[in-house]
Amino acid sequence: MNSNLFEDLWLENQDLAIACLQHPFVQGIGDGSLPKSKFAYYVGQDAFFLEAFARAYSIAAAKVADWQDFNVFHDLADGVLQELKLHQGYANEWEVDLRQIEPGAATRRYTDFLASTAWSQEVGVTAIAMLPCMKLYAFLGQKLAHDNILAKQPDHAYSGWIQTYSSAEFMPLVAQLSELGDRYDIPTSLARSTYRYAMECELDFFQSAWES
Repeated sequence: MNSNLFEDLWLENQDLAIACLQHPFVQGIGDGSLPKSKFAYYVGQDAFFLEAFARAYSIAAAKVADWQDFNVFHDLADGVLQELKLHQGYANEWEVDLRQIEPGAATRRYTDFLASTAWSQEVGVTAIAMLPCMKLYAFLGQKLAHDNILAKQPDHAYSGWIQTYSSAEFMPLVAQLSELGDRYDIPTSLARSTYRYAMECELDFFQSAWES
């Protein structure tokens, strides 16, 4: 894969990125109006998803011959574990038992896709399947932070979420995954269909949380 293709994929899927940004669930996080019951549901589902995300990184790591790439995949998995700590904090605050969470249909669709891709496809395809989530969350975090809503609302209910995904610590993880993907060649048609499907899963994920 090459960086031009990666940028093309992001631009080709701007309709879904904007749909996610404008989704009432994400806008509710942005202005702090999202009902906590909906966010609590999302926290549980996202914790389940992130575990699958970390497993996909580990499967990809086991497939690479290059030791440097092996370490990068594990560094990325460590980043997911840091996200899970954020979710555990929310879960503790709102008394959500993450051990009792059952994945919803949208969550299962996404995690099954990641697991199937990681096990059956080459490493480059796995990177393509995971890039949309990383890039999208950085995009959403930066867009929401750009509105300076946290300065206007010091007691903003979802400040931790916005700060995490707009932070200087999160962006290098996005860059690491994209650079890793750049080192592997995959058919352009497969890259496009895989990337698009993952973006559709992201939008469905927000919709399911909104409907909870």
